[in-house]
Amino acid sequence: MIIRVRTHAGVWRVNDVAPDTTIKELRQRLSTEHNANLSDDTRQPLTLKPNPRGDQDTLALESTLQSLGLGHGDMIHLNLDESIRDMAHEEAGGPKRINKDGTIEQQSFDEISNKTGFRPGMMSLRSMKMKWTLADFTEMNDQFTFRLKKPEKGVCTKVSLDSAACNSFQSFVRQFGFHRARMGYLYGHFTDDDTKVRVECVYEPPQENYPEGFQVSEDPKADTVEALAGLLGLKRVGWIFAHPPREEGFLFSSAEVVTAATLQLEAADGVNDTPFVTVKVTAEEDGSAHFDAFQVSKQCMEMVAEGALEVGENPGHCMVPKTFTAIVEMKEAKEVDTTMFLNTVPIEQHESAKFLHDFPRANRDGVMQTWDDVKRQLGRAGGQGFTYMDVLSDFHLLLFLTAFLDMQTDMPKICDSVVDREKPLDDGFKFLINNFAGLDA
Repeated sequence: MIIRVRTHAGVWRVNDVAPDTTIKELRQRLSTEHNANLSDDTRQPLTLKPNPRGDQDTLALESTLQSLGLGHGDMIHLNLDESIRDMAHEEAGGPKRINKDGTIEQQSFDEISNKTGFRPGMMSLRSMKMKWTLADFTEMNDQFTFRLKKPEKGVCTKVSLDSAACNSFQSFVRQFGFHRARMGYLYGHFTDDDTKVRVECVYEPPQENYPEGFQVSEDPKADTVEALAGLLGLKRVGWIFAHPPREEGFLFSSAEVVTAATLQLEAADGVNDTPFVTVKVTAEEDGSAHFDAFQVSKQCMEMVAEGALEVGENPGHCMVPKTFTAIVEMKEAKEVDTTMFLNTVPIEQHESAKFLHDFPRANRDGVMQTWDDVKRQLGRAGGQGFTYMDVLSDFHLLLFLTAFLDMQTDMPKICDSVVDREKPLDDGFKFLINNFAGLDA
């Protein structure tokens, strides 16, 4: 079979590859056929997706193409460092220049590709030194051309939002008159054969908020949040964002579409089906909050994965970089209306039978979490029909406790009792938590 390898120096075709070929063997072939030193798989990683984010994306040397699900004509990505890129260009016989001192040197890949590249960031066709057929040329050109079409029907057919969780989110944004954007991650379940989403809680990471958008900061609790969600039988099923009312009338900004596509790609582990949902909330003219839910199309996911959509100056349109071509209604478009990528998802509400949402939220300006808050919440046990486990079953209260209790030994047992109320909580945990909170044991 044929395997295609996309690099900064063009697309390399590897012919007559057996399915049981390992990544190590493939790297050796690439090194031999293109006269490139690819011995360092850290500096020049092979990945299934472009723009690898770390070691977790690098294909293991012992993995076979078949085990990775790769077949005839599939493409993988090779991230060449500068020295290898220049070497590949030099091997292709690119032009040289004469310096002022009379020395002759090879022009760098970036210098020549900016002038004569088949597309920006690539070498010229002549320098690629390939025996191409018309089909080869068309195939390469099509890799950079996207013919925009009406979004296909989304995977998610409905999302059910926990009323208390989402009301807390919009109430905090309302304190600032909806004049600052904000985001949060939705945790819950996929139901009905992964076609519906049920949201049980919202976690708001550290972030900077502005009228025109938000900037998510590094979150020291990120791993703990994911681990706690897993212990409670929850997973990240979407994200929510709030924005000020828009006079321009556009539905999504380009930054919001790119963010939605990026998160959807992460949830789907690539350009694959997923019910992962995007919820947006803003203020109506009468001041009431309005919620809408969407998914971005798979074509949008593909374009973002390839770097074919960027945030542009026109907020309601995504910019198409020069490297790529977007065709809209048979015409080339330099920017694309964000509504072309959106599928509407119906919304319904529910009240969770398992979780409360009363504990102060982390990462909110002016909001503190203290043991007095724990005491106040646990003190409600025995009143209004609440049991001790009822008032303890609050995602944000449990997240607060992770800073004081062991995530490996204590929290799994507590979460087991939250998930299954038939499993009584050990009195030792009650005594410990109550003692921290200053409650009578």
